[in-house]
This record gives sequence, structure tokens and C-alpha cells, in this order.
Amino acid sequence: MTDVDVSSLLDRARSWLADDPDPETRAELEAVIGAVEAGGDADDLADRFAGPLEFGTAGLRGALGAGPNRMNRVVVLRAAAGLAAYLRDQGSPAGSRVVIGYDARRNSDVFARDTAEVMTGAGFAALLLPRPLPTPLLAFAIRELGCVAGVMVTASHNPPQDNGYKVYLGDGSQIVPPADTEIAARIEAVGAVAAVPRGAPGTVLGEEVVDRYLDTVAELAADGPRDLELVYTPLHGVGNDAVLQVLETAGFRAPHVVPAQAEPDPAFPTVAFPNPEEPGAMDLAMELADRVGADLVVANDPDADRCAAAVPGPHGWRMLRGDEVGALLAHHLLERGAQGVYATTIVSSSLLGKMAAAAGQAYAETLTGFKWIGRVDGLAYGYEEALGYCCDPEHVRDKDGVSALLLLCELAAQTKAAGRALVDLLDDLARRHGLHATDQLSVRVSDLSLIAHAMQRLRTEPPATLGGLTVEGVDDLATGSADLPPTDGLRFRLAEGARVVVRPSGTEPKLKCYLEVVVVPEDDAEGVDAARISAAGRLDAITGDLRSALAL
Repeated sequence: MTDVDVSSLLDRARSWLADDPDPETRAELEAVIGAVEAGGDADDLADRFAGPLEFGTAGLRGALGAGPNRMNRVVVLRAAAGLAAYLRDQGSPAGSRVVIGYDARRNSDVFARDTAEVMTGAGFAALLLPRPLPTPLLAFAIRELGCVAGVMVTASHNPPQDNGYKVYLGDGSQIVPPADTEIAARIEAVGAVAAVPRGAPGTVLGEEVVDRYLDTVAELAADGPRDLELVYTPLHGVGNDAVLQVLETAGFRAPHVVPAQAEPDPAFPTVAFPNPEEPGAMDLAMELADRVGADLVVANDPDADRCAAAVPGPHGWRMLRGDEVGALLAHHLLERGAQGVYATTIVSSSLLGKMAAAAGQAYAETLTGFKWIGRVDGLAYGYEEALGYCCDPEHVRDKDGVSALLLLCELAAQTKAAGRALVDLLDDLARRHGLHATDQLSVRVSDLSLIAHAMQRLRTEPPATLGGLTVEGVDDLATGSADLPPTDGLRFRLAEGARVVVRPSGTEPKLKCYLEVVVVPEDDAEGVDAARISAAGRLDAITGDLRSALAL
């Protein structure tokens, strides 16, 4: 950087420093400024001021620290003021309720209290959930308490150094365009944080709303078998109390909880990443399952909006893919006669559509994310392959790892009572609809322009075959359709029902590819196992061809 650039950067940093109400981040930024003034490297300071964290449909998410490109009290106060302005402009009258929840990450409670004070300062009635609680409880509270909006302070399953800020509107769903850009514009218009009106701390809710949520979830389980040896881990998050209470109310024995991961801990000390999809995250749970002879392992991510599961097999414990859990829960609800639309995303398995059609139920595909699934009219059930499931949209129009966990346990207990296992149900679905196998290829880059170039190359020179299967058609999702808003992505329709969707990640410097192949099993005892082996080979071949086509 030139001396002029450094001087301008320091001026911006000093201006930010003067407006920061947090002594911790002020001290942090003072130290960084001092190092640059002493002739040190300015890269860290430049990164902190590279631009504001972008407010999108997922709200805000980023590393904790000082500066506009970090999560801190200045950024949160501005976001709250922008949201309050948006709500006023949308016609929400003074005194309208806004409910605020938070997880157990560092500073989540501080950010929640700041948000409450900004909301009361803007004339709204701020309601704070009583303690760190699951994200789906916040989504439930919005509708239960008649709120015009909700805010959840969480970074979900991000690394320990991150935090985030998630916004819901009065229907209990996450925001979608154009609300995100309209809120972002009002955030940008906020002046000095010191000038943002701040009122009373709001009302801290009692346990009543928590109990109503837990009872509502527990009531989803019908009468039936409850014999299930269960291992559970909340992965150092906030799910433990909710899951134990729901299981007890529904009549299940207490699960074996992984001791080292039972209590909330923002450092997530036993895992590299607090995401049950990540290799190693479930190791302690599966080790415990071996010791106690468990029938099923279940897990939530740290804010308990996702649910993961593992089942015993001939070669040890096997993690179920999100699409497999999604199909099992859909099967369970269809068998119970749940009427309405069964929905999933364009990157999830196509199996759900076949299951819904066979049961005479409507089916819908949406763009990636529960912000879209939750808005499907007449929704009976929705899921996405990234371990998110909505089993009770009447009460929670978002993914809910607690209700999904309960219903999966109910299905496992019923299946066990019949002398079978969850994998047998998956085999049944394969025989009925074909074996649908899915996989994912993610390519991380250091230069974001490489993703744009790769997408352009795939648009102008699409491959003729992938994994030996003819590419029968290419859908450019950027053009949109009657059913889908435009999004940056490509869908390759392959022979024999296979497909590949390629899209840039919305949160990381990655290009993500979602693969699916369909193999019809032979009608014999080994048919499904043989189909599974064949499908794995096809997925490997497609993955290899994709790597070559992407050239990243």
C-alpha cells in the first residue's frame, strides 16, 4: 500500500474507533492502529476495513473483531437500527413486537441486548428469550407471540471465532429478496452509532414460551413403541436441554449424551468444526454408541436447527446423508397421512418428488435455503440436503433440528419394534423408486474471480458427457423460470435420471457441485447392494470429469 493509502486507512480506523462503544474492540483496534503507525504491516487493518460485512438473506455472519468487516457491537447496532427503520417503513406501528434470541457463542448475549435497546429506542416492544436457546424456538416465538420480526444472534455451525445475525419477518420465515437489499440500504444510511436512539432493555421473557415450544414439538410424536437405545450430542451447542425434555415428554428413555460435548462452550474444544457433517465431528458420539450398544446416534449443530444421524452397519457406524434422513422423515410423515406440499431444493435428491407423487401429494422445488422452503404455500414437509428439516410448518416455518430428531427417533423405534432398521426402510424406498445416490464436490479457491471464470466456461462450453452419461440438457438457473427466481447456477440433466447442479457458495469462496445418480436395483436379494456399488462408481466417475471440466 502507498503512504496515501495507509494514511486514509488510518483515518477511517480512527473514525471507527471514536464511534465504538465496546472497550474490548476499542482496545483491539487501538493496538492494530498503533502497530501500523509504528511502521508495521497494514494488511490486518486493511482487511478489517475492506468493506462492511454484507447483509443478505442470511443476515450477517463473520469473524468477531473490530472494524466494519467483522462482527462487533458497532455492526450489530447499525444492523438493528437498519432493521427498525425497515419495519417502520413497512408500516409496523409503534409498540409492535420484535423477539430476539441468541445462542451460546461469544458475545451473542451482548448483541441480543444491544438489539433490544435499539428496538425499544425505535418505538418497538423488544422481547428477549430468557437464555441461550435453539434457533427454531425463535422462529416459533415470532408467530406464537404475534411479532412483526425476529432476530437470532447465531453463527450456526461456523468456526468458533465467528458470530452472526439472522433476521426473520412476521410470518416466521427468513427474509428473501427484496427485503434483504431494502434492509441493507437502511443499514448503510445509519450514521454514527452514538446517535442511534437506544431505549429500555426490553422484556426478558419467562420460560412459558420455551415450554410451549417444547410441548408443541413433543406432541408431534404419536403413541407407539419407545424402546430405543440412543446416543445424542449437541456438539457444545444449545440443543441439550431442549432435546432431553422433548424426548422425556414423548416417552423415550433418556439418551446417552456425549459428556465432553453436553454443555454449551463457544470454544467447541473437541471438534475442528462444530458441524456434524464435518469429518471427525461425530467420532465421540459413535465411540459412545459402540460402548453402550446404541440403536441410533443423533446430533444437532450448535444452534440446533440441523439434525444429523448415524446408524450401525456391518463395518461400523455410518453417517446418514442429509438426503437419506430427508427421505426417511418424508416416508414417516406420508405414512402418517400428512397432507400438503412436500418440498425440497434444486440441489437435494429428486427422490422426494417420486415419493410425494406415489402418495398423491403435491411436490415443489425451491432455490437453496429454508428462506425459500419455508414460504411454499401449503407446505406439509420440507428439507434440504444440508441436514435441515421442517416437519411442523404450522408452528415453525424453518428448519428445526429438535422436531426432526424426535420424529426420526419415533421412526427408529417403530422400525426396531418390527424387527427392522432404518437402513431397511431406505432399501425399501430404493426398490420402489430406484436407488437415488447423492454426493457433493466442493472446490475452494483463493481468488474469487476463478469461480466466475469457471461458471462462464461451463456456460459457453458445457461438457457433452459426465461420468460416461450423456448430458441431455443444461438449465441456466440465472435466467429464472416460472417456478424459480434467477440464481447463479447451472443444472446438467444427464441420462438415466442423473443430474449435476453447479453453483457458487453463498457464504464461502467455494464452487459447489451437487451430484445425483439413479440406479434401478435388480429384483433379487443382492439388488440394492449391487445398485449402491454401481451408484458409487458412477458418482466417482462424474466427480472426476467435473474436476477436469472446472479446471480449478
